Amino acid sequence: MIYARKLVKRFGTKTVLRGIDFHVERGEFVALLGSNGAGKTTFLRILASLSRPSLGEVRLAGYSLPHQAAQVRARLGFVSHQPLLYGDLSAEDNLRFYARMYGLRKPEARIAEVLDLTGLRVHRREPVRTFSRGMQQRLSLGRAILHDPDILLFDEPYTGLDQDAALMLDDLLAKISAQGRTIVMTSHDLARTESLATRFDILARGVISASARRGELGGNLLDFYKKALAG
Repeated sequence: MIYARKLVKRFGTKTVLRGIDFHVERGEFVALLGSNGAGKTTFLRILASLSRPSLGEVRLAGYSLPHQAAQVRARLGFVSHQPLLYGDLSAEDNLRFYARMYGLRKPEARIAEVLDLTGLRVHRREPVRTFSRGMQQRLSLGRAILHDPDILLFDEPYTGLDQDAALMLDDLLAKISAQGRTIVMTSHDLARTESLATRFDILARGVISASARRGELGGNLLDFYKKALAG
């Protein structure tokens, strides 16, 4: 579903990604881990077709980036630090807006389904600017899955959430993963990541320096992470 080969990203004279090789099968939940400044957000933005690589090959769902970005976006949902929601619109109207963008036919049933899944049906007519950070993040996830994409990218989705909101997001991510979607998520919350993801890739010094599936960690995720960064 996701394929990157010899991926390089430069900003002027600074090289952030130094020839990444990355492959994700359908239905995998991959946690992309690394220290601040490792290039995780840059990499996800390239996969989301929001940034162009300097060199290398990228394919998602069989489509090549950047040349087939429109086809990729139709198969992709992206949740970043910014919720990408309109504060003066209600939750329902935000989803209607994105349903029109995605070209969904007869979207009302799908909107109701997403509001139920995210636990926001009771708040569907309230303006988003009145929502807590956790409620906005849930609606942002609803926006990302509205068009039933095959691939979901999450960039630090737990940032700014309190414990109750984080637990609810845990539940949502587990449900979405169980539906067989392909997920790549960056996170600094190793405990949560360890319970959700099926594979763990460490991004360090501009490349994937280590990778392991859940049963291959040889201990816990923290130990694996520390060893990968030290190596």
